Amino acid sequence: MFKRIVFSAALAGTLAALFLSVLQIFWVTPLILQAETYETAAEAVFHEYSADHAHDDMAWQPEDGWQRTLATASSNIVMAVGFALMLTGLYTLRSPSGILQGLAWGLAGYTVFFAAPAIGLPPDLPGTTAAALTVRQYWWLGAALFTAGGLGLVFLQGNWSLRMTGLLLLLVPHLFGAPQPDTAESLAPALLQSQFRWASALSNAVFWMVLGVLSALMFNRLQDKSE
Repeated sequence: MFKRIVFSAALAGTLAALFLSVLQIFWVTPLILQAETYETAAEAVFHEYSADHAHDDMAWQPEDGWQRTLATASSNIVMAVGFALMLTGLYTLRSPSGILQGLAWGLAGYTVFFAAPAIGLPPDLPGTTAAALTVRQYWWLGAALFTAGGLGLVFLQGNWSLRMTGLLLLLVPHLFGAPQPDTAESLAPALLQSQFRWASALSNAVFWMVLGVLSALMFNRLQDKSE
C-alpha cells in the first residue's frame, strides 16, 4: 500500500510538473530572459568602469535552450513530487470525495506555498534588490506555517472560537511584515516586473489545481483497488 501511495504521488507530481514547465517555457521564461538583458547591460557597464571587479569565469549556470529547460523541468518534478506526497499524506487523514475536494486541496496548497508568502515577498525578476536571503527565508517559512495552521482551523473543524483563531493566524505574518531592502530598485521596467508577477501567480495557480485534482483522482483510484 505504501509503495502504491508513493507511486501515485510521484505520477501526479510528475504530470503536474511537466504542465507547469510548459507554462513556464512559453510564458514565464521569456520574461526572465528579457529582464536578464537589462541585468547583463548593467553588468557590462560596471565591468567597464570598475577595475577592481573580478569576474568568475568558472561559475557555471545552465545555458539558454535545452540546458535551462531541462534544469527547470527537473527542479519542478522534484518539487511537485514532494508536494504530491504531502497532499497524499493528508488524504490518508481526510480522504477527498471527488475532483472538487481535490481542487480545494490544491488551492489550499497554492495559498500556503505561493499566494500568502507572495503578499509580502512577491516573485521578482533578476536585477531586483531584496533583503538578506536568510531573513527572507525565515519570513517565508513562517508565513507558510501560519497560513497552513490558519486554513486548517478555519476549514477543517466547526468550532467558531478555533475558526477565529485561524483567521488571526492568517494575519500574523503580514502584521509583522516581510523583510524589505533599504532601497527598492529594479533594473527591469515596472511593466515587465508586473507581467512576471502575474505570470508566476497564474501559472502556479494552474499547477496547484492540476496537482490537487490529479493527486485526489489517483488516491481515490488507489483506495478503490485496495478494497
